[in-house]
Amino acid sequence: MKLNKKGFTLLEIIIVIIIIGVLAALALPRFFKTVEFSRSTEALIALSSLRQSVERCSLSAAASTSTACTNLSNLDVVDPATSGGAHFSYAISSADSAGQITVEATRNTVDGGDGSSTITLTATTGSVTRAGSSSFSGIK
Repeated sequence: MKLNKKGFTLLEIIIVIIIIGVLAALALPRFFKTVEFSRSTEALIALSSLRQSVERCSLSAAASTSTACTNLSNLDVVDPATSGGAHFSYAISSADSAGQITVEATRNTVDGGDGSSTITLTATTGSVTRAGSSSFSGIK
């Protein structure tokens, strides 16, 4: 009597599932880290826009003091944090008379954010410096 052996045994299927599980365990954390780091583009674009708006505010005759330009409601752009699906909140920490402007984006908790990672953009006369903390420490 000859048996027809077609298909896979249970053991073969379990081994394939284990191999796929190990590969997923290695790849997924790196994937999520890359996705989180790619969200920094959103913040960098918004920070650049805010910096330019602060510069325009500082140059305008309506700004009697540079502290008026550190309030997002006094600027000629809408707060980027109010757009749907925004992953960051924004603050202007300084805009001094010497021309130094510091704007900061803090990651909120939307889509698994930690609520504490930051990206800082500091502009002085002739140079712009970017820095990040925690998830965004690789930003330069």
